[in-house]
Amino acid sequence: MATDVREVLVVEDDPLIVSFMRTALRKSGHHVHSAGSGEAARELLRDGAIDLLLLDLTLPDMDGLDLLRDLRQSGSDVPVVVVTSRSDPADRATALELGVEDYVVKPFPLRDLLALVTRVLERSTDGADARH
Repeated sequence: MATDVREVLVVEDDPLIVSFMRTALRKSGHHVHSAGSGEAARELLRDGAIDLLLLDLTLPDMDGLDLLRDLRQSGSDVPVVVVTSRSDPADRATALELGVEDYVVKPFPLRDLLALVTRVLERSTDGADARH
């Protein structure tokens, strides 16, 4: 099991949700970055090593699916968990086709999200260890 601190980027434009997620993720031992727009997320993804992206689909400047599509087209394989209020099966299918780890619809139990984050980060660490 991974015990090192991981870098998590929360892409969400609602400050209350960002605060809620930031607090919980920090208490779980993660470094948390946040972006309130797709462009801000792009900058953070370009500038630093992010271990996990928690992505809302409804952003003020773009659709989160477009950000996800751009991320994958650029060759990034950073694990992504969609955390959104959009429950449309077509959005879910598109996100899964683009390689997200999971699709969580708001509201969600915090404990479930933290367990999912732990599972995804452990799996991505195990995969990175196997490649080296």
